Amino acid sequence: MRIEQLHWTTRNGWQPAVPALHDADLVLIFGATDRLEAARLDELRAFYPDARQFGCSTAGEILDARVYDESIAVTAVSFAATEVRLVSQAIVDSAASEAAGAALAAQLPRDGLRHVLVLSDGLHVNGTELVRGIKGGLPPEVEVTGGLSGDGARFGRTLVIADAPPRERLVAAVGFYGERFQVGHGSLGGWDPFGPSRLITRSEGNVLYELDGQSALALYKQYLGEHAAGLPATGLLFPLALRAEGENGSEADGLVRTILAVDEAGQSMTFAGDMPQGRYVRLMKANFDRLVEGAAGAARVASAAMKDAQLAVLVSCVGRKLVLKQRVEEEVEGVRDVLGAGARLTGFYSYGEISPYTPTARCELHNQTMTITTFSET
Repeated sequence: MRIEQLHWTTRNGWQPAVPALHDADLVLIFGATDRLEAARLDELRAFYPDARQFGCSTAGEILDARVYDESIAVTAVSFAATEVRLVSQAIVDSAASEAAGAALAAQLPRDGLRHVLVLSDGLHVNGTELVRGIKGGLPPEVEVTGGLSGDGARFGRTLVIADAPPRERLVAAVGFYGERFQVGHGSLGGWDPFGPSRLITRSEGNVLYELDGQSALALYKQYLGEHAAGLPATGLLFPLALRAEGENGSEADGLVRTILAVDEAGQSMTFAGDMPQGRYVRLMKANFDRLVEGAAGAARVASAAMKDAQLAVLVSCVGRKLVLKQRVEEEVEGVRDVLGAGARLTGFYSYGEISPYTPTARCELHNQTMTITTFSET
């Protein structure tokens, strides 16, 4: 596996200006929504004429151990003995997420498939249902990782690239094939729960209406106080943890959910994944040191499956970036410390992360985690 990385900014253009890996098979493209113009993709096509272009809009770009905004981070990969297949599927709305996931999976040949990396629209999707559809259409031994595209803290539009100009309402996937291809993955959070447990008494899929028989939005605003005026963006600072089972279940065994949208008329909140009726939730708040350690822990889990990772794709939640602020690069540096200087790092800040928590866990849609997928060829 040979890897080359580029970075584009309005001020400096492409750096380096003359790429060298002309025989790349796959180009990973992560960029700010307004920077993903057709002209940039045409330039990349000239650099790497035979490569599949795969990427999305972001809430921040990760390249090496740095975090950028309003730029484009590119990683070109030439494989020695791995074949890649790129497929895509339109998503009409969140209610059609499972069907879109199943249709996406159906396009990937099963023979020799080792792993699937997924990038999805971040606003018009139910990530839980999308993952269910994809996993249901794949062999059980094939794992899925990836994330939901972002749009900074604006929540206006998100884009996905699949060998074509960036599009909204699209989900795309790359399938990796070959006996020499190795992959690892890990996902950890680092948030602390606070306040009482609340029972979800009314919900539909990823739309939450009531907690303890009260308006969920009104109750949530009470906790947010002065932050409520900034919803949905400020909701990223205070996610909800789904308890694993009942009131006494552990948040550590459950899932974290963040808000994508609020509906004042319906007094509801739309989340990136399911909010099942009958489950208990608690509010979460940031713990700086635990967020950084969570990123390093995810790297340790992801690298355990291989001796030396050559490439790592990092998908971290925009909520973590908003909390960490000027310390945001500390979590990426923590990953670098674990994986070592030999691994090339790329990725983005997302509206949701797709991965099992551990290699033996079920694949889920997460929020507020650092999710890492490591790749190498033997």
